[in-house]
Amino acid sequence: MTATLLSTEHHWSCPNCDLTDVTHQAQPHTQFHNCRGLRGLWTPMVPAGINCKVEARDRDDYVAGDMVQTDGEGRPVMSVVTTRDDGEDCAVYAPCATASSKEI
Repeated sequence: MTATLLSTEHHWSCPNCDLTDVTHQAQPHTQFHNCRGLRGLWTPMVPAGINCKVEARDRDDYVAGDMVQTDGEGRPVMSVVTTRDDGEDCAVYAPCATASSKEI
């Protein structure tokens, strides 16, 4: 008996820079990269050929003492949103709160 092995190949691209990639994972997944087009943020790639927009959303609130994600220009970023014709995905950069030993 001959067994056929299925090869999974996922082609990825970024609408904000010229990076492309190929992965071979069988499980559902999304490829991420540090995007030059979005000031070095860790952003998702999209399946090649998909018409979409990937954009960074700046934080609109007061940062205070929180440890937040900043872009290459030092601006605090809240999330990266991928908008397609059939929906929207969001990668959130949750802040890390800080405290001193006296506060704990």
